[in-house]
Amino acid sequence: MSDPTRLAHAGPHLHEEPANRRWRPSPIVLGVVAVAWVIALVAEFTGAGDQLHHHELVGTSIPVGTALLLFLVAWQFHVAAMMLPASLPVIALFNRASADQAHPHRVRAAFLGGYLVVWTAFGLAALLGDAALHAIEDRWQPLAENHHVVMGVVLVTAGAFQFSSLKDRCLDQCRHPVPFLLAHYRRGLAGAFDLGRRHGQFCVGCCWALMLVMFAVGIANLAWMAPLALLMIYEKTAPGAERVVRPIGAALIVLGAVVIADPSWMPEIADHDHGSPGDHSQHDHHDH
Repeated sequence: MSDPTRLAHAGPHLHEEPANRRWRPSPIVLGVVAVAWVIALVAEFTGAGDQLHHHELVGTSIPVGTALLLFLVAWQFHVAAMMLPASLPVIALFNRASADQAHPHRVRAAFLGGYLVVWTAFGLAALLGDAALHAIEDRWQPLAENHHVVMGVVLVTAGAFQFSSLKDRCLDQCRHPVPFLLAHYRRGLAGAFDLGRRHGQFCVGCCWALMLVMFAVGIANLAWMAPLALLMIYEKTAPGAERVVRPIGAALIVLGAVVIADPSWMPEIADHDHGSPGDHSQHDHHDH
């Protein structure tokens, strides 16, 4: 049930503004997104991004604390580049709704903080899962010699999730920000943080499988980063985008099956950061 006091606080700013003002994105957030993409481009074309792949940070000689710090910094830029653009409608609406609060900039920072906390938790969970996978590969030679299977399974999983009811429910929340904001808006820093956390949970619920693909190929892999970011933006913001959700899922399942059955068809996926197929017998435990 929605709290009427929440609706009273948020409603006038959401319904009385012209549509073009209601959805106007924050210049600061746009600037953060632009900086994140510039950093991704520079990292890609200078080769620096290769050192920030979690493949290079897990199980290496880098101290655990340093590796974790590097990952968290890279992950924040990654989320800013890939996820914030799809959340611009919600951010813009929240900025309008919070305009009359005593410290609107602090409130907006709290909203973004709640959102980033959820995605950071997901990133850490994925990193721990990746470390566990490395440990299994070190002890189980068949998996070490067939690491393309992991990539294929991730792709199939991401494709299958596109058909799930959870995907539909979370995507519906992301695609309709006004009802979401009216239902959960509360004044103050705690209310803003909680709203950002709720939005982050729906965002992760909608996109975790696609982001897992991104994680599997390397979080600084621009060749996958750009199309997956565009796909998630389209799914969440474009009219009628729900019609592409299942076809994309089917394509991912087929792609995953191809990688599992015959990785030589798509070596740029199956052998990402693993060297040539002939080097598999000397598998580097840094990569899967």
